[in-house]
Amino acid sequence: MITNLLRGAAAFCLALTPLALPSPTSMAAAATAVGVPVPEVLPLEDAVGKLPVAEEDRTGYTRDSFRHWNTGLDAGDGCNTRNEVLLAEAVQEPAVAAGCKLTGGKWLSYYDNVEVSEAGKLDIDHMVPLAEAWDSGASTWTPAKREAYANDQGAAASLVAVTARTNRSKADQDPATWMPPTPRPAKPPSSTTTPYRSRPTACRVCPVALHTQPDGAYACSVRLGSA
Repeated sequence: MITNLLRGAAAFCLALTPLALPSPTSMAAAATAVGVPVPEVLPLEDAVGKLPVAEEDRTGYTRDSFRHWNTGLDAGDGCNTRNEVLLAEAVQEPAVAAGCKLTGGKWLSYYDNVEVSEAGKLDIDHMVPLAEAWDSGASTWTPAKREAYANDQGAAASLVAVTARTNRSKADQDPATWMPPTPRPAKPPSSTTTPYRSRPTACRVCPVALHTQPDGAYACSVRLGSA
């Protein structure tokens, strides 16, 4: 499943790239002028066809291989990754006490739209399960890189606040075997207008893992390559 999804993400990312970059001709001229090797330019279909394909392998997987939660995006705010996600996803901000203890506030569970008013009743779920990342190559990563993945907040749906019930139901399944019971309405394609998460969403050019949105769309954001 992940293999097929990776191909779709790659096509999406590569399709967007020409919109933001200079033309191949101008890039080649500039590179030649300073002695930099000119990258090969391929049609989209050919480029996607060159992506590596491999079978998934879960041998040796344990959740302990992915350290979480760490100090989060801001090591000085006193909040770990879990609480940073809760603060970012709150539709009504909670009070933050010493030690980043959260009281009050309100959230909408990402998978079933259930309103939750106690932070402790929410799980923070990896949209792409840690087991799926392991299957697709994270088994070869360093511990530091696996920790970075497990605490990644670089995309709006990397980590999501959900009810414990839906998180237990999803477990480490991929979209082929599990979809949310009540998908949240589709978000607008903008890094600044989402009402649920203030962090910007980035589409990094492949290789990537897929973050499956409950509305059925896919957003690429987490590298699964050697970079």
